[in-house]
Amino acid sequence: MRHLVRSAALIEAWFDMLPPQQQPSARALQAAVLRAAPSLGQAVKWGNLVFTVNHFHALAIAPYKTHVHLQVFRGAALLQRFPMLEGTGRGLRHLKWRYSQPLDDELITDLVLATVALMQQPPGPGDENL
Repeated sequence: MRHLVRSAALIEAWFDMLPPQQQPSARALQAAVLRAAPSLGQAVKWGNLVFTVNHFHALAIAPYKTHVHLQVFRGAALLQRFPMLEGTGRGLRHLKWRYSQPLDDELITDLVLATVALMQQPPGPGDENL
């Protein structure tokens, strides 16, 4: 069975490979996520920094040229509480910040805590692949 690579050196290398203008926002987003839920696992997967709960994908930081996403793997289940989540897929939703825009620490904390709580519940019907 394949496993995510979780070493601190690999995570630091992921930050180092980002263009300099993206690094502060990505690091600030990582810090905000980990302040909210320090027990989250971290791994690099698909070119993103993925946060896990009990080895299941929960959140990810996905950098783009002009903005960064905080992706929520089961975000569709949180739309009623967080209507600002964007996306149209079956499960994945995201928040988007431009690199020049300050992060909303309170929103990040609330979203991370809700995501962790959701991940503690068994998946509902149709969620088995999320």
